[in-house]
Amino acid sequence: MFIDKVQAVENKFMDLEQRISDPSVIARQEEWQKLTKEHASLAPIVETYRQYKDVTEQIQGDRELLKDPESDGEIIAMAKEELAELEKKQAGLEDELHILMLPKDPRDDKNVIMEIRGGAGGDEAALFAGDLFRMYMKYIEKQPGWKASIISSNAPELGGFKEVIFSVEGHGVYGKLKYESGVHRVQRVPATETQGRVHTSAASVAVLPEAEEFDVVINEGEIKWDTFRSGGAGGQNVNKVESGVRLRYNWKNPNTGVVEEILIECTETRDQPKNKERALSRLRTFIYDKEHQKYIDDIASKRKTMVSTGDRSAKIRTYNYPQGRITDHRINYTIYNLAAFMDGDIQDCIDHLIVAENAERLKESEL
Repeated sequence: MFIDKVQAVENKFMDLEQRISDPSVIARQEEWQKLTKEHASLAPIVETYRQYKDVTEQIQGDRELLKDPESDGEIIAMAKEELAELEKKQAGLEDELHILMLPKDPRDDKNVIMEIRGGAGGDEAALFAGDLFRMYMKYIEKQPGWKASIISSNAPELGGFKEVIFSVEGHGVYGKLKYESGVHRVQRVPATETQGRVHTSAASVAVLPEAEEFDVVINEGEIKWDTFRSGGAGGQNVNKVESGVRLRYNWKNPNTGVVEEILIECTETRDQPKNKERALSRLRTFIYDKEHQKYIDDIASKRKTMVSTGDRSAKIRTYNYPQGRITDHRINYTIYNLAAFMDGDIQDCIDHLIVAENAERLKESEL
């Protein structure tokens, strides 16, 4: 029975509560941190379940009142009114528990590496890629504890980006930003347009969950390293110290059996060891993403609406400037608040996508 499964979660939660308070466990910091994280992940389920139990108890009390022959008419009327409200609340809490009990994507808590590339539309596509980058930076600023760092960028003279790659760190980053993967289309009059005609351009966004050391196997002895002098804004280090790093690694795709050379450069800092560490991190993330592509394709083949399959070729959203309209094509979500949206106010859209995906997953779990 479903409620028995939820009760088992509460039992586990209480057991974890005791264990993380045990001084001998606290002394083993790695184990303690793992248990604390697990305890925190179960808290929303337990909190909702305890509310559900309280409401169920109140419902039983009201039903007993209605059965009691000594209850007067006024008490019966009050009990009936309260019972209707409580039963509605109980049904809502049960629906919430069904969603909370769905298996979570293990990658949701990971940091991410985001890539934005200007697509069809030349200079206008690059300008739009720059607008998307600014939108995400504004959104990230609004998230407590989140931090973004640019890894590399290619900016044309007219502005924007042909390509920009950046990392985002914080709690639950991938769980929110994963919905942004795909093709973003813009309809507007470009700055270079003299006739006032509306053009359509596009930019692609890729959101990659950042891999940790144990997520992928890399033979570091097979990595070929080069160093080079990185450019910059000036100063003593520029053109004197070889702080930029370049790695080459031959990787065999387990899904296709094809060996491909991966080339990664990093000039993020003026410290060569730090750049080397970050290049390795990007290599792990790249391989992790490629190895999970089969998993992503399997999900895409099962789901019709593809709310968050990670399919980067799918057109997911249109930004129509003349109408001030944003439309997310995956869930037919449309709002006429483009200025605020481009200023980082994208949470409402993400919330609607999360609700749609949960409804999808709930339906799948019932099949």
